[in-house]
Amino acid sequence: MVPDMIVIGTAITLGPLHNSAFILLLSSRRGVRQGLAFLLSWLANLVAVIACVVLLTGGQPPARHSAPSTAAIVAKLVIGVALVLYGAHRRRRPPRPHGPPRWTARIDDASPATAAGLAWLLQPWALVGAGAATAVDANLSTLTDWLALAGYCLLATLSLVVMEMYAVWAPAAANARLNALRSWLEQHQEQLIVTLSLLAGLWLTARSIYELVA
Repeated sequence: MVPDMIVIGTAITLGPLHNSAFILLLSSRRGVRQGLAFLLSWLANLVAVIACVVLLTGGQPPARHSAPSTAAIVAKLVIGVALVLYGAHRRRRPPRPHGPPRWTARIDDASPATAAGLAWLLQPWALVGAGAATAVDANLSTLTDWLALAGYCLLATLSLVVMEMYAVWAPAAANARLNALRSWLEQHQEQLIVTLSLLAGLWLTARSIYELVA
């Protein structure tokens, strides 16, 4: 379970879309407050999904090759294949100019509730679903699996935590450097999405096939 959680958590935290949106929030008039609302909502979504899985399994992994275990592996396989196909599709299509989303014009007037809702909308739900399917194997009678689940949620939120703390400790420097980072993310958005989709998708596909035949 641990390697899958590391790969999925890393792919989530490096996503360009939510990181660009988060930087815009931090650059707004009440940036730190809105950023905190976004961050907490993002983390709460991840924790809620894992909590639902744990409640369904009772904190005990299903028996190997049982119907629930096989269903979880098949779900990861489907998500992995879908990510590979999505990445390949975006790689083949001609580049299109990306203008700023409409909501960016109203960012200064956004409330913390709006920022929290934006976090929910920008969550990469395919990868979150893969994380949920992986959490089916968690055995909460062991400390290792508790740490793995907590580490996954924190890893998937790491980029937001780092930027929020930077904005609190050094607001002037953070504003300039984070906006430069946002410009870079927007310029390389397609490459990043394709790369993350293909890498995460190939990993999930290969691991799922191995688990099905092993």
